[in-house]
Amino acid sequence: MNLRNSVIAGERPAPRASAAPHPFGGVYASTVCPMRPDGCIDEEMLARHLGDVVGTDGMAGLLVNGHAGENAALDRDELALVVRVARAVAGTRRIVAGINVERTDRAAVLAQDAARAGADAVMVFPPFSWALGADERVIQEHHRAVARASGLPLFLFQGAVGAGKTAFSARTLAGLLEIESVIGIKEGSWETAAYDLTRRLTKRLRPDVGVMASGDEHLFACFAIGSEGSLVSLATVVPELIVALDRAVAGGDLAEARAIHDRLYDLARVVYGVPGHLATLRLKTCLVLLGRLGAATSRSPIAALSDEEIGQLHNALIAAGAFA
Repeated sequence: MNLRNSVIAGERPAPRASAAPHPFGGVYASTVCPMRPDGCIDEEMLARHLGDVVGTDGMAGLLVNGHAGENAALDRDELALVVRVARAVAGTRRIVAGINVERTDRAAVLAQDAARAGADAVMVFPPFSWALGADERVIQEHHRAVARASGLPLFLFQGAVGAGKTAFSARTLAGLLEIESVIGIKEGSWETAAYDLTRRLTKRLRPDVGVMASGDEHLFACFAIGSEGSLVSLATVVPELIVALDRAVAGGDLAEARAIHDRLYDLARVVYGVPGHLATLRLKTCLVLLGRLGAATSRSPIAALSDEEIGQLHNALIAAGAFA
């Protein structure tokens, strides 16, 4: 009986994974892509940004070319450049490269590029068109094509609840877990109950696959349920706090974890609030306010946030203790 059929049949759960560390466990910052005022990548600032973040004590690595890194807005050469710069500054820390493109043949080519540029793993982001609907065969083959092309460990991305076929059903997820190279899941359901469901299903079918929390507003709850780590863009702004939250939960210090959660809460709500497509611009604005980025330039058609929005971010950064 294959994995998808076992979901339907309700077979007994497989034993949970051992306590040995997951090979891609830990906190990964999903980084932004600094740009000059003309919209071109600022390679010098990119190297500085990635180096500063990955150098945080306890940081396992970086997720580059994710949604926060404007993956859908970068061309092929730019995507490869980001991976090369990350590889140059990361040392022994691991690099996960995002793949987000509508065409499967293009996704395969970008996966090969990422492998050649030095990525340790690739992550398939469901194409945005899948939110409108996608045949399960398309979903399965898109991922398998990337897996074959890269030859690297593969991360899945579980989309937000309500985001159409970017949020995989149990049956679809079970089929994707049949891909041998799958090593982890960036769980972006943005709902704790859905996160728990994904984790339980994955650990029943593939105990070796890490389920990584990525809902910035409820990292504490997801860490408490169980997680092999996190691939999260809030770690680009306050990396020390995300690492500290992970350590506190893992160490059983829930009082400390709640205190960190309280510091993070307003910041997460402001950065990832409606409309969500401004999250990258908000992240870059936070980095400008903290003096870590020269400009918030992005490829959004919105050049800058309003004074009111910037003020909200500034107040949230103060509440988080980010200026200390």
